[in-house]
Amino acid sequence: MPRRVALRSERGQAAVELALVLPILCALVLAIAQLGIVWNNYETITDAARAGARKAIVERFVGDNGASAVTAARNSAGNLDQSKLGVTVSDSDWSTAGTTVTVTVTYPYSINILGWTVQSGTLTSTTQESLE
Repeated sequence: MPRRVALRSERGQAAVELALVLPILCALVLAIAQLGIVWNNYETITDAARAGARKAIVERFVGDNGASAVTAARNSAGNLDQSKLGVTVSDSDWSTAGTTVTVTVTYPYSINILGWTVQSGTLTSTTQESLE
């Protein structure tokens, strides 16, 4: 007659499985949150570039050579760190209608998950408009 081995209790199995899966789930949730922040920053600088370009083409006779466009872009991105925000306006012939003005807005990003930098770089958005 074969010998039967008594099975051990499976109490605690769920706790072990949770201990194995929980760090992965936490990292996944943090990654989703970080990507959401980066996406929000990208949308903000895209809107800032659009606002700056619109200001440049509408107020071309002010004579400030794009300074009002830079101010408009910075004001549009008010929730970002202004010391890290880069705004450039292309040199243009401000007196000729139809000339293209290019506004470029840059902002650094870093995706950190549980202390590890997964990726970092610079977000860039460029908008071109023709002077009216």
